[in-house]
Amino acid sequence: MEPVPPDQGSSVPDGNPAETTVALDGKDGCIARARRLTGDFLSRVRSRGGLAVSDRAMDLSQLVVSELVTNALRYAPGPVLLQLRIAGAAVEIVVWDSDPVLPVPRAPDPTRVGQHGLEIVRAVAEDFDVAQETVGKRIVARLGLSD
Repeated sequence: MEPVPPDQGSSVPDGNPAETTVALDGKDGCIARARRLTGDFLSRVRSRGGLAVSDRAMDLSQLVVSELVTNALRYAPGPVLLQLRIAGAAVEIVVWDSDPVLPVPRAPDPTRVGQHGLEIVRAVAEDFDVAQETVGKRIVARLGLSD
């Protein structure tokens, strides 16, 4: 899983890239690598970019990445793209997959085992958007960097 070169037009105050994109192939360890990439990205933003990133934002971002990437790999054929970008005082987590079917949130059900990922993401995200693309769909979850 090698990162795609970041968009050079987007940077944090000292000029370091404020976004990264990676293609995920779904092989063993893929979700853990996506979580690590998220932690590394936010750590770089915090240390080199000088932006305040709370521990809570770090943890929730990794949780959201894990849930969205897991769903994309489970329900869509082919590769998944994960993009992380800083947008003001937030991190935007963008997951693209090839399945055009938009996810439908389920009603909360404490007796249901599993399938709570979208529920969790919507509960912790400041903003959540799903859009059909020419091929597949794009899901964007936005989380504040500070508490």
